[in-house]
Amino acid sequence: MHNVPACRLRGVLAVLLVSLTLVPIPRALAQPAIATLDWTLAETLVALGATPAGVAQVDAYHAWVSAPRLPAATVDLGLRSQPNLELLASLAPERILISPMFANLAPRLSRIAPVTTLPLYTPGRETWPQLRELTREVGRLAEREAAAERLITKTEERLEALRRRLPAQVPPLLVVQFMDERHVRVFGAGGLYQAVMARLGLDNAWRGETNAWGFSLVGIEQLAGLEAQLVVVEPYPVGVEAALADSGLWQQQPSVRDEALITLPPVWSFGALPSAQRFADHLVTALEDTAHGD
Repeated sequence: MHNVPACRLRGVLAVLLVSLTLVPIPRALAQPAIATLDWTLAETLVALGATPAGVAQVDAYHAWVSAPRLPAATVDLGLRSQPNLELLASLAPERILISPMFANLAPRLSRIAPVTTLPLYTPGRETWPQLRELTREVGRLAEREAAAERLITKTEERLEALRRRLPAQVPPLLVVQFMDERHVRVFGAGGLYQAVMARLGLDNAWRGETNAWGFSLVGIEQLAGLEAQLVVVEPYPVGVEAALADSGLWQQQPSVRDEALITLPPVWSFGALPSAQRFADHLVTALEDTAHGD
C-alpha cells in the first residue's frame, strides 16, 4: 500500500465513501423521528421498540407510568401543557403525536411537524378494542406494524395466563388512587383498570358514575360501607401516607382495619397495553400473596 501514489489513494477512499453513502439503510434502522407530549403514546412507542425523539415531563412519566422506562436518548420537552417549542423544533421530528387533551397546542406544534391526534377512552365505546386500535395506529406511524401485532398478542396471552393464576375466591375490588388525604380517584366503567379486571374475570365494587377516563373523584367517606377488597395504586401525593396513619376515617376502612389493604406500584391509569399488562401483573401477584397470607 505504501507504493500507491497519495493522489490515487485519496481517489480510492473517496469512491469508497460515496459507495457507503449509497448503501440503503435497513428499514428497521430508519424509523421516523416521532415526538409526543402524551405519556400513553410514549409508553406505546417504547413498547414497540421505537425510541421517542422527545417526551414531555420525563421525570413525572417515570413517577406515574414507571415502565417501560424512556430511553436515555429521549429528550425532555418540558411541561406537557407548555412544551419547549424551540427545543422540540431542534429535534426536527418527522411527526408529533398528541391526544385530544392537547388539541389546543396543535396549531403551534404543526408549525414544527405534522401533528397526529390519537384518541383513547372514547365514551360509549368498549375500552379494550380501542387499546388494540391505538396500538396498531402507533405501530403504523412508527413503521412498527409487526411489533404492534406482537404487543397485542403478547398482552392478551399474558392476561389469560394471569387469569388462570387467580385464587378461587376473590371478593369485589375497589381500586383507588389518592389525590390528597381526603379524596381519591375510584376507578370503574370505561377505564383501563376496569378493562383489565373484566378480562381477568374480576368484579369491581364501584358501581357509581365515572368520567370519560373511567374514574370518579370522591371523598374517602364515600367508600365506607362498601364490601370490597381495597386496592390503592401509588404514588401517594407528598405527605398523604403520613396523614392517613392519623386519619380515623381511613383507619376504619375494613381492608385497612384488617390489615388486608393491597398497595400496587404506579401504573398509568390512562395508559395503553403496556400499562394494562403491568396492572394485571401487579394485581394478580398481590391477590395471590393475600390468598397465601404473605
